[in-house]
Amino acid sequence: MLLRNTFGNTIGGAGQVVLGLAILAALLAGLHLAAPAPTALTPAGTSPHQNTSQDKLADYGVCRGTDPACYNDWDLPRADDGVVRVLVFTATGSSRHAHLGPLLPAGKNPPLTSAHVAQNAVVRWGQEHGFEVDWTEDVRQLDAPSRLAPYDAVVFLSTSRTMLDDASQTALLQYVRSGGGFVAVHNTLGAMYHWPWFQGLLGGAHFYDHGPHRDGQVVTVDRRDASTRDLPRRWDFRDEWYHLEPFPTGVRFLAEVDTATIGDHAGFNGHPGHAGDHPVSWCQHYDGGRAWVTTLGHDPAAWTEDSTLAGAGSFETHVVGGILSAAGARPFCR
Repeated sequence: MLLRNTFGNTIGGAGQVVLGLAILAALLAGLHLAAPAPTALTPAGTSPHQNTSQDKLADYGVCRGTDPACYNDWDLPRADDGVVRVLVFTATGSSRHAHLGPLLPAGKNPPLTSAHVAQNAVVRWGQEHGFEVDWTEDVRQLDAPSRLAPYDAVVFLSTSRTMLDDASQTALLQYVRSGGGFVAVHNTLGAMYHWPWFQGLLGGAHFYDHGPHRDGQVVTVDRRDASTRDLPRRWDFRDEWYHLEPFPTGVRFLAEVDTATIGDHAGFNGHPGHAGDHPVSWCQHYDGGRAWVTTLGHDPAAWTEDSTLAGAGSFETHVVGGILSAAGARPFCR
């Protein structure tokens, strides 16, 4: 009534009131025609990869994507001490990959044997590339935010199924929210299926199945990133080539496998594969932190010192770059 009186007093006459109301209706209709602005889940400038999952618009309730505004750049002691510290976590809830070797005893930095090729590799890479490495399979070493706080990045290396309890889940969440770096390698895509926040941390993706362990060719699709800038455009490698369901969303894709080089795409649980569009590495800002993810790393020879596996050197360069960028020592997710 107030709006009608205002139009009537200002313009005068019943016809003019009707005209004013028609203009107002047109303006309101225009609000419904405006295109929605990009969100953190679907930021402008992300890769045009198609999402084959039915879970196309999953919302993990956090700021996530390639926009650095989703990162909490808090002034914490670990960022200013001049030392890059990394914690490698290799606990397994069911299946255990050969590159992890036998189960490790409780505590931090238990003795490693020659069979622990993946853990030994990260320790060696740290020595060669200037970062300190601790390792554990003891979930009690992750049971409080203060235990993770000193680390610039936490690497979940081929963890599997449900290996975190309530306390360690809370600590990881708080660590990431404080601006911590998270790196997921290989079978960690097959971990914590029942925790939606963790699935979002992985890029909104989880492992479903894979085809035979076989040779293929990795294509570096984004060479601006710290983890890819020193890689060749294409490089040979051997892996399981994980099928992902859901398919990653809102992330920057860094590398993919050329599906023309791996033959039949079907997986052992019936997944049809990702023919023509099969990412193997990506990155994102997530709930205040940095997350770098790769499905690569199945073959123990990929981790072995002086390996003769084709592409082993590129794999090392890729993972080391991912660790250092997630830790904030190099530009992240460019």
